[in-house]
Amino acid sequence: MTRPDWAPEGIDLDRPSASRVYDYFVGGMHNFEIDRALARQIEAFTPNVAETMRANRDLLRRCVRLLVDAGIDQFLDLGSGIPTVGNVHEVAQARNPGASVVYVDIDPVAVAHSRAILADNPGATVIQADVAEPEAILAEAAATGLLDFRRPMAVLLLGVLHFVPEGADPAASVARLREAVAPGSYLAITHATADGQPAEVLAAQKLSGRTSTEIVLRSREQIGAYFADWTLLAPGLVPLPLWRPDDPADVGECPEMSGAYGGVARKY
Repeated sequence: MTRPDWAPEGIDLDRPSASRVYDYFVGGMHNFEIDRALARQIEAFTPNVAETMRANRDLLRRCVRLLVDAGIDQFLDLGSGIPTVGNVHEVAQARNPGASVVYVDIDPVAVAHSRAILADNPGATVIQADVAEPEAILAEAAATGLLDFRRPMAVLLLGVLHFVPEGADPAASVARLREAVAPGSYLAITHATADGQPAEVLAAQKLSGRTSTEIVLRSREQIGAYFADWTLLAPGLVPLPLWRPDDPADVGECPEMSGAYGGVARKY
């Protein structure tokens, strides 16, 4: 396989990547046939998976717009993936050109392409780090000079915690992030679930194990616990299409079949 410019040396092109599979589902161009083949297998078991991925990206846009309008001008986006149209910095800086964004991802392909995209944007950068290592994330994010932890910010964990196994203690990682930010900050989470889903979803979960980051499906109760005592904004933790849709027509006939929950909470 010919290695494109955006795929750095050392990246295994013979094994599918979770971030590239996601890129494929949301219509991106930074994926390979091995990623598309796995995506098609997953889609065979869960035909609405691409719709779920797009619903996650749509919620991201709505969330960022809301938070910028609420006065938030700095964002820490964990598990940011390969940048595609409608990223946090694009949405936030369109509303507030002074907004700053630090992206975090463990995938070197996602990080390499993010660096290329953000090279001419002084208000946004990317660091390579593992969500399961919050101390390293906090230190590196602070070192960028783009985030002031003394002021409110938004911590975004959209579509990433379901890639963190229980053995890596995702609850402890989220707790450390909650502790590190100032009052007035917000925490946004979206997370895949098996709640209300057909048994075939579990087969798709097993297929995800072919990438380096197997999906862990969690219940609404488990996901809700990540917010701890922070105050959830209305409508709470709900299926993705139900979180503040721009238009009621966007919700669809069966929003519960989105296969993921989303919510945003504030620290008081």
